[in-house]
Amino acid sequence: MESGRSGIKILAAALTLSLAAGCTVAGNAAEDGKEQIVIGYQSKTINTVTAGTLLRAQGYLEKRLGDKYQVVWQDYDTGAPITAQMMAGKIDIGSMGDYPLLINGSRGQQSEQTRTRMIAVTGYNLHGALNTVVVAPGSPVRSLAGLRGKTVSTSVGSAAHGLLVQALRRAGLDPEKDVKVENQQPPVGASALQSGNVAALSQFVAWPGLLVERGEAEVLYDGGELNVPTLHGTVVRQQYATEHPDVVKAFLAAQQDATEFLWKQPLKAAEIVAGQTGLPAEVVYLYNGANGIATFELPLTSSLKQALRNDVPFLKSIGVLQGIDLDAFVDDSYLPGTMGTNGAVLSGTDPICKTPIGAGAGELWLTGEETTQPAADPACLLKAVKNAEKSGRQVRAAYVPDTNTGTRWFADKSIWVHDGTRFLPFTTRAAAEKYGKGTVINYEQAVAAA
Repeated sequence: MESGRSGIKILAAALTLSLAAGCTVAGNAAEDGKEQIVIGYQSKTINTVTAGTLLRAQGYLEKRLGDKYQVVWQDYDTGAPITAQMMAGKIDIGSMGDYPLLINGSRGQQSEQTRTRMIAVTGYNLHGALNTVVVAPGSPVRSLAGLRGKTVSTSVGSAAHGLLVQALRRAGLDPEKDVKVENQQPPVGASALQSGNVAALSQFVAWPGLLVERGEAEVLYDGGELNVPTLHGTVVRQQYATEHPDVVKAFLAAQQDATEFLWKQPLKAAEIVAGQTGLPAEVVYLYNGANGIATFELPLTSSLKQALRNDVPFLKSIGVLQGIDLDAFVDDSYLPGTMGTNGAVLSGTDPICKTPIGAGAGELWLTGEETTQPAADPACLLKAVKNAEKSGRQVRAAYVPDTNTGTRWFADKSIWVHDGTRFLPFTTRAAAEKYGKGTVINYEQAVAAA
């Protein structure tokens, strides 16, 4: 495996290239006789894949629209440039996270010509686990309190920034006085963490999982501890929706097509997204797979609407949002009439422990296998790993839910507690030590003891 720093440089270069590609493709002239629809998306923000990367790769929108339209896809690093292009009338439909969505809606409401509507959800987590604070491996910082007087990288105005501020406040720190915040894009922040220029990095999916999977970071704070919903969604220019309601409905029908594909074939969907983005499939599947950190469903439920409403005061407090009429911004009238419920859920019977799969299930992905193996609980997962290793089979990835938050994480990157016959995984060492019973052990020791 290449060194961590070179890996980050490669990914950063890929992000830069994709951003440049997104900026230039808008200038392409529409094909003869075809009307152009421009879609802005973030290929590596993988909780928007059903309105972006996966949707594009599967061609669902083109199939829904037919030959009358030419679909132009623009790939960006964050939601901010998508919003800027929408305000300029150069992007018709976009997808982004909750804070950028609110900023998009607020900016759009400054004039009748620039108004936008949030029309669907892509991926969400009701506890906030899509955002995570990480530190370098072996860092002396073991808790948020340890960040006092230190520098933290985040993307100001993002949900990851919101996580950082709220989590620091809960830890008794003043985010403005006790910590220096560097406003950096994710790849820049990742490099800053590796070089030691920042003590921690607070970012959104998929950066925390990517860095941890590569052994370049460890979790300091699991966003699920905050227990504040975070979501991603689809937004459209109101003027475009008024003039082309059938296209907007076709887009959402295609988004539902992509969502159902992800539900039914989550492993294949992760491989497709990995192939399109250069992200490891194991990282994509951590977030988007069965029992993944993200749940993919289109409806704008009351709990998610309330989550947006609760986000507004924070965005106002940091000066990136003047105000927004949420009732005018959120519009579910374009959604398809019938939609299923999330099917990417682990089920069946554990083949090792012979017990039904329920809450607290883990998952084992063996190299060369086209399907994964469910595990009824963390102990059963460790036994499955041990059996695989004894038979000479290579473990590609193993996933377990955090004992406290339920956040799904890599089993080999978790901190384990051996308490009698129980094996308890935690995403952070602080949480494992706070448990207060049993013995804190690493993954290898847990597998050996299973």
